[in-house]
Amino acid sequence: MKKFIPVLLLALALMPVMLHAQSNQPSREELERRKRELQKEMEEAQAILRETKKSSKESLGQLRALRNKIDVRSRMIRNINEEINFINGDINNALRDVKTLQNDLDTLKQQYAQLIVAAYKNRSSYALMNFIFSADSFNEAIKRYQYLKQYRDFRRRQADNIIETQAQLQQKVKNLQDQRVKRSATLKTEQEERATLEKDRKEKDEVVAKLKGREKELLADISQKQKDQKKIQDLIRSVIRKEIEAARKKAEAEELARKKAAEAERKRREEERQRQLAAAREAAKAAAANNAANNNTAAAQPTPPPPPKPTPEPPAPEAKPARVYNVLEASPEAAALSEKFEDNRGKLPWPVESGMIIGWFGKQKNADMERVVEENDGMIFATRKGGNVKAIFEGEVRVVMAIPGGGYSILVKHGQYFTNYVGLQSFAVKSGQKVKTGQVIGTAKNNDEESAGVVEVQIYKLDKLQNTNVWIPNRR
Repeated sequence: MKKFIPVLLLALALMPVMLHAQSNQPSREELERRKRELQKEMEEAQAILRETKKSSKESLGQLRALRNKIDVRSRMIRNINEEINFINGDINNALRDVKTLQNDLDTLKQQYAQLIVAAYKNRSSYALMNFIFSADSFNEAIKRYQYLKQYRDFRRRQADNIIETQAQLQQKVKNLQDQRVKRSATLKTEQEERATLEKDRKEKDEVVAKLKGREKELLADISQKQKDQKKIQDLIRSVIRKEIEAARKKAEAEELARKKAAEAERKRREEERQRQLAAAREAAKAAAANNAANNNTAAAQPTPPPPPKPTPEPPAPEAKPARVYNVLEASPEAAALSEKFEDNRGKLPWPVESGMIIGWFGKQKNADMERVVEENDGMIFATRKGGNVKAIFEGEVRVVMAIPGGGYSILVKHGQYFTNYVGLQSFAVKSGQKVKTGQVIGTAKNNDEESAGVVEVQIYKLDKLQNTNVWIPNRR
């Protein structure tokens, strides 16, 4: 007993850890869902990689596509390993069930054998009759008869239990064999995926080696890309600043009109007050003249009370101003749209139906080429050629403009926020049009480097560029 207490305490101490580990373990349904999503990602990654290989020479786009494919395949292997762990757990449970059923079957057979031996020894009908009629009373004879009947029923149930247990044992053994076959097939799939992963890595290394031979050319391309991006940034900021200036002027005009209306109302009230005072003075003069003409009568009669003073009207209560963050949120609708946009931080949808992220906001260092550093103003998505581009949030299109050599750009306003879609082949909206979340606004322009449809999404708060990575989630 003394040895048992420390073991019990250790088990109780480890129980929360074990429960936490079980709670963190994904369910079988979760693994199946991941498997389907990863398979879809792999199909998209392979499709984009096939397009990039059509180029006559290796490119950073091809390297990105290979990296993405390697990443997806690595996650697929991890998912397969978790599935194997589930299967191993099922096999262990099945082994325990088989062992338990086998022990139960052996016990039932042993008990049934004893019953058969006892029945054989008392197989004579004379012995059974003698057992019943040798009772001391009729009631005892009835009880002995019922005992014999229950004994026969018990023996029949034991036989049924043996048959049922044998059937359960056979089913458990079959399930165990099926799980072992499934584990073998899954292990084979895992080995095949690892072999393919190794091939992908070798292919990536070959592309890196060839790209390093063209490093100067790549650096020049990146430098030119940065210049083009700056031009686009300056153009977009100019449009947004004009939008802010127009909103400021509108707000000033509305404020001036409000002040003029308030001043006109103040003058009207002052004129009304002066009119009432003049009327009161006239009434006082008339009363004084009337008193002078009727002195005798006035002596006999009480002096009439003075006319009442005009009561000044109480000032109208000033209306509380709506909560305004800046001129772009001057209306309650605009302020509500800004707050709604902020509430969806980290939950905004992708602008494409299928594809992958090939560029993140900010500086992107190349793990295989240290000198090659790309810097993006937004998040870049690759999709199929001519794929639809959708609005990631409801708002109003403020401008659709052509970018020399870069297709079209669409700027959508969401209160004090703006989303900018760069690199569209065509557009399906116009300036001033209201759009809804998920509405198609154009198609992705084909990119020579990626050989696929590519679109960049940028997010602004007023004219300040935001980190798109924290607004739009990755599909992992």
